[in-house]
Amino acid sequence: MKLRPASNISSIIPYPPGKPLEELEREYGITGSIKLASNENPWGPSPRAVEAIGKALPSLHRYPDGSSYYLTEALARWIGATPAEIILGNGSNEVIEFLVKVFVQPGDEVITSHPSFLMYQKFVQVRGGVNAVIPLRDMRHDLAAILAAITGRTRLIFMDNPNNPCGTLISREEFAQFLERVPEEVVVVLDEAYVDFVDPELRIDVLSCIRKPEALAPVVALRTFSKAFGLAGLRVGFGLMHPEITSLMHRVRQPFNINLLGQIGATAALGDRSHYEMTIRETTRGREWLSAEVEKLGCRAYPSHTNFFLIDVRGDATRLYEALLHQGVIVRSMKPYGYPDFIRITVGISAENQRFVLSLDRCLRELNYV
Repeated sequence: MKLRPASNISSIIPYPPGKPLEELEREYGITGSIKLASNENPWGPSPRAVEAIGKALPSLHRYPDGSSYYLTEALARWIGATPAEIILGNGSNEVIEFLVKVFVQPGDEVITSHPSFLMYQKFVQVRGGVNAVIPLRDMRHDLAAILAAITGRTRLIFMDNPNNPCGTLISREEFAQFLERVPEEVVVVLDEAYVDFVDPELRIDVLSCIRKPEALAPVVALRTFSKAFGLAGLRVGFGLMHPEITSLMHRVRQPFNINLLGQIGATAALGDRSHYEMTIRETTRGREWLSAEVEKLGCRAYPSHTNFFLIDVRGDATRLYEALLHQGVIVRSMKPYGYPDFIRITVGISAENQRFVLSLDRCLRELNYV
């Protein structure tokens, strides 16, 4: 074939998906493995969500509600927003794509950090935009360097807060000072996929930022049902923003972008606050326990505001990752992110956490890391 793809498309490196758990077990000849690599919710979805989805199965021959009316109303009540300030996406990924489609033309610039969520830069590249990538400083967003990188062509700034993979947080004071220096025409996007795990006293008041009448840069917040709500398989995310921005986003949103089961499951999950609170409570408890146990083994556990954290294993992270795989424990090596001695681990249920610590101890000794 004589294909002529656009140069900005042919140069994109596809997002590297992980292998299915069953395939990894087959390759390594193991069974009963545990997955602590993808920042998923190990307690699963709310039983109310599962029940509601089951009841909806006979209606799969019908199109979903194109406006996601009931889910939007439920979200507005949960957050204290108005429906006009909310847009839903097939995961928060799709809301990122909406933003890039609305604000970026070929040659326009978008500022992101590294390491961070890879899809920001990919969507910009698809659009023909220019990525200005600012390295993290001490594992935190370098706000001064981001401000210095702004030009007349800058349209968007993406910052995940907390950051993935480092779990670090921008403080309220830092963000307020930062926002005062961003030009009015630049949209500042806070990706708050893990904000549910952040102490409420430390969270940025994004609704206040969105509604500020002063001449400040517009703020958009991204959130998801994939983490604290345990609905990663349904792909439901949303954005919070000024109604003028949601109006623009709806112009590029495809109809029926939130599937029927996603709408029903997410709406039901919002009605089960006790399950949500249990997830936050147990995640915090598990993270604190794991961090203390890791430190006892001679590694360094980095503080985190999320359901995961980084561990300096005092040796090659990829070798340790492979050794843990043979123990049936799947974590994430941070070598591709520029941290060759670090792994990232998701907090699991108690039995998974204990198994990880025992396997880590065994592998560290075998590799002579500590």
